[in-house]
Amino acid sequence: MTNKRNNVNRKYKDRLFKLIFREKGDLLQLYNAVNGTDYDNPEDMEINTLEDAVYMGMKNDVSFLVKDILNLYEHQSTYSPNLPLRGVFYFADLYWKILAGIDIDIYSSKLIKLPFPQFVVFYNGTKQQPERQVFHLHSAFPEVMRKCRKLEEYSIFIGKVRENTDRKMPIKDAVDHAVEECINEGILEKILRENREEVCSMLLSEYDEQAHIESEKKIAREEGRQEGIQEGIREGIIKGKEAGLQAGEDLLARLVACLQHDGRFQDMERLSDAETRKRLYQEYNLSDL
Repeated sequence: MTNKRNNVNRKYKDRLFKLIFREKGDLLQLYNAVNGTDYDNPEDMEINTLEDAVYMGMKNDVSFLVKDILNLYEHQSTYSPNLPLRGVFYFADLYWKILAGIDIDIYSSKLIKLPFPQFVVFYNGTKQQPERQVFHLHSAFPEVMRKCRKLEEYSIFIGKVRENTDRKMPIKDAVDHAVEECINEGILEKILRENREEVCSMLLSEYDEQAHIESEKKIAREEGRQEGIQEGIREGIIKGKEAGLQAGEDLLARLVACLQHDGRFQDMERLSDAETRKRLYQEYNLSDL
């Protein structure tokens, strides 16, 4: 007798999952359930599934954008620890799709901003699994430090320095204490004994350099943020006047004050967009006259 089960389409579950959540409203409800959010406008969602993308012989179910989050949702009936790797392949193609047609230079000194990737897999197999678990891509890499004792000892030494600084210990004392502790424990003992002064000097220089770089970055970010905020406010006022809005400057000033109070600087940078202003006016119960 012929075993008719051999003719069964083994991908039917994946296709059913995709069919069930093909409507934006249903998919948004699933997103809210997974993330604990309460978005209520399906049109805020942009579905961008790559229909012709096949990895490991399986098609991806659905991908979509919500705000600044790029989501990939899949159904799996077979357990696999390689899902993070599949996600890397898929997101790489998806980012190219998102950026297609945009004049960009990936070698530019200007940062190309991308939506944050979130890969969620719904497991419906027979193997017992936790209700929720997180897979990490780094689990696929060899444990290098186990194969190189010197690298492991270096990591331990730096870890001790950081532990000391986390305890609010001055950086010089933190380094000296870590050196002494490692020598006593036989960690990088020969190097630290013979080159103690040089090691301490190098670490102090590195920490000073890192502190300077972080300080410069902070200043640059704040200057860029303030410039973006002011530009958004200026464009918002200009567009408000062009649209013939009454008391546009006063209304916008009230909105800016509310956003500043709540620390919503990213929203302030987007005030040149009419839809953003309208949404924020409604959110803060301000009259968009």
